[in-house]
Amino acid sequence: MKSRDRAANSFVACFLLVASCVLCAQTAAQAGEKNTAEKDAQLQLVVLISRHGVRSPTGKTEQMNRYAQKPWPTWSVPAGYLTEHGARLMTLFGIYDREMLAAEGLFKPAGCEDAAHIRIVADSDQRTRETGKALAAGLAPGCTIAVAALPEGTADPLFHPMAAGLGQPDKLLATAAVSGRIGANPQGLAEAYRPQLESLEEVLRGCKLGAECAGAAAAQSLFDIPSSIAPGQGDHLVELRTPLGIASTMAENLLLEYTEGMETANVGWGRVDAHELRELLELHTANEDIAQRTGYIARVQSSNLLFHVLQSMEETVTAHPVKGALTQPGDRLLILVGHDTNLANIGGALGLSWLIDGRRDDTPPGGSLVFELWKSRGTGESFVKTFYMAQTLEQMRNATPLSIENPPSRVPVFVPGCGRADGSCTWKQFQETVQSATNSTFIH
Repeated sequence: MKSRDRAANSFVACFLLVASCVLCAQTAAQAGEKNTAEKDAQLQLVVLISRHGVRSPTGKTEQMNRYAQKPWPTWSVPAGYLTEHGARLMTLFGIYDREMLAAEGLFKPAGCEDAAHIRIVADSDQRTRETGKALAAGLAPGCTIAVAALPEGTADPLFHPMAAGLGQPDKLLATAAVSGRIGANPQGLAEAYRPQLESLEEVLRGCKLGAECAGAAAAQSLFDIPSSIAPGQGDHLVELRTPLGIASTMAENLLLEYTEGMETANVGWGRVDAHELRELLELHTANEDIAQRTGYIARVQSSNLLFHVLQSMEETVTAHPVKGALTQPGDRLLILVGHDTNLANIGGALGLSWLIDGRRDDTPPGGSLVFELWKSRGTGESFVKTFYMAQTLEQMRNATPLSIENPPSRVPVFVPGCGRADGSCTWKQFQETVQSATNSTFIH
């Protein structure tokens, strides 16, 4: 019996080995076909829509201190400013971008010759303008690349169409769209994210909820924040007030502390490591999903930006000037430096989603949505590949140098309206998909 068992086991092992070899051969063949297909195309233009780098918190610290046992840490720069560490991270990103795009044949590995074909447009804030300059310093050190931006304090319709007075949005419709996603029950959001909110409260109070927190009674509870929803005031489409909204800001501030490279004792008062941070960041992505990815809001706030991106890409496809393009004919890289809200709006309008560094649909500092425009050498067909790219939490915290051998996270993004089996979109279908996701009322 044992002899027959050994023979049977040997037969199974041989069978599995043969099957494995066949599978490896098929995989290698598929990889070879993919590489051949990529070699048959030329990269023509890259559009990189980036969030600014690591900044100091923008919220009012005295308000957040109400919910914490100890004060939040102080920063070395004014509220909302790009930090020195944040600028360094974006320079590292620029260095990597140059190496990657040189490997794709879009630029030369070094020198200033290609600088004339790079366009950088930033929002008017200090953090976006300085991010653009840091990227330029990494892309082409010692070269001249202007960062186009409106004067500080000016609402740029590319990045803040509502504040710039672009169009007349229907705030009642926006409110109904958000309300319909939360069952007309803003109070329910606190219950839906209770585990994450409780984890945040433990960080804020320095103790487990319940009897152990008796000494932290002075700190207000997130769960006591009243919830409401109403049409927005000013440039806000909706006023959604919930514990989740305030918790989202706090989770983002913990992210900034961690990625700024603060001493461990200052990151969530020494209570937040990378694992805990990933859990707490679910509060930010959840709030952003509702407030920025809801269909009507996403289209209203991203239409103008998407229109100008599309015009810029069309200019490359046609090799002729196109009205509304942010580029000049012959440009090969367009960088738009905005905010996490811009990325979330585009994601909501086009139905995009990504999973990067263990987080779903997160928009960390320096993260970018990338549209690559390629042209087949054989057929002349233009097509688009879409990616999301961001430094990992540890790369940001440690200011890790980036290279092709040690790259940031970069993942493919499927565009539901036009994506093919290989993940790409034909130019015409991409163009139609983006156009159908925009509203001409909010295009300038």
